[in-house]
Amino acid sequence: MHNMKILLADDHPLFREGVKAILLHLGEAVSVIEAKDYHAAFNLAQQHPDLDLVLLDLYMPGAAEAGVHDTTRGIGHFRQRFPELPLVVLSAAENPDDIQRLLVLGVAGYITKSSPSEVILGALRLVLAGGVYVPPALMSLTRPTADRVIHEHGPEGLTERQLAVLRELTKGSTNKQIARDLRITEGTVKVHISAILKALKVGSRTEALLVAQKMGFGG
Repeated sequence: MHNMKILLADDHPLFREGVKAILLHLGEAVSVIEAKDYHAAFNLAQQHPDLDLVLLDLYMPGAAEAGVHDTTRGIGHFRQRFPELPLVVLSAAENPDDIQRLLVLGVAGYITKSSPSEVILGALRLVLAGGVYVPPALMSLTRPTADRVIHEHGPEGLTERQLAVLRELTKGSTNKQIARDLRITEGTVKVHISAILKALKVGSRTEALLVAQKMGFGG
């Protein structure tokens, strides 16, 4: 069995303990590496190239020591250095400006700290399977971006197959599930998603999902 390795970074020890207890429910072979600030998290990610997932508190100290001036830029720095590593942001806040920037950076999820454990587990399972978790509250806060993108571009630039892939994204489907449901390869799914991002002129799969939801696609 693959030993799942997760990096958990938060400056509050009690919160880390609580999340760590939740993470252990993901499977029998889960190991959690803890960091108390951004600088430590970045160093640990460099030391552990076999990480499966990173959970970062948005408002966490230590960004300056890593050469960035605020935590949102810190997330961007992290994404740039480890582009293939799924990164989920944990936050007690739902600041629309923060969320907009994070979506553009391509985070794999945004989870509020008040979320019940079952919601956190479901979100992380979706991310680990290759999906993107976007909570309902985030959807409503980021709607202006979706409105702008649709008003400027609309769905006209997408092919029927790309529209089908976009509909599947709104269901929270992973690339593997989309490939199975549409009877195409996972590689083809990735090609379609890249084309969707380009057509909608968005920077991440998460933004594409938001636009699709606003279009009324999927369930």
